[in-house]
Amino acid sequence: MKSFTKIFIIFFFSLFSFSQNDNNYERYGELFETSEIINYELERDNFLNSSSKVKIEGEILSSCPMKGCWMKISVEKDTVLVRFKDYGFFVPKNGIEGKSTIINGKLSVDTLSIAQLQHYAEDAGKSKEEIALISKPEITISFLADGVLIKE
Repeated sequence: MKSFTKIFIIFFFSLFSFSQNDNNYERYGELFETSEIINYELERDNFLNSSSKVKIEGEILSSCPMKGCWMKISVEKDTVLVRFKDYGFFVPKNGIEGKSTIINGKLSVDTLSIAQLQHYAEDAGKSKEEIALISKPEITISFLADGVLIKE
């Protein structure tokens, strides 16, 4: 009987811990494990333009206020543009700035065209004058996420 009680207590607390962990994050897109988050500063270059998936953690700076179809996050010294695989899911349009996030997917260096930059500026609510000032492409670190966790 004592061993049953011990097993039950261990099971209960491990279940509670798992639920507690799971409840601290809102999930978008595919489910993924939060283990093996890379040390971004040390390992970033190994994963840029690689076919390997990677998990990184950062702070949300902004998200698309029109649909929630992109977000910008701060990771170490970089600002990373996060888009969502196959346009398959969205994040909240507002209220997530400053929150911690873990993202899973592929890290790359991209050149954003003038049209893309103008589109993102329009989504972000920039004025027509500000949008008209965008006159050259921008090289950026971007991330194609298949899953996102946002800390509540």
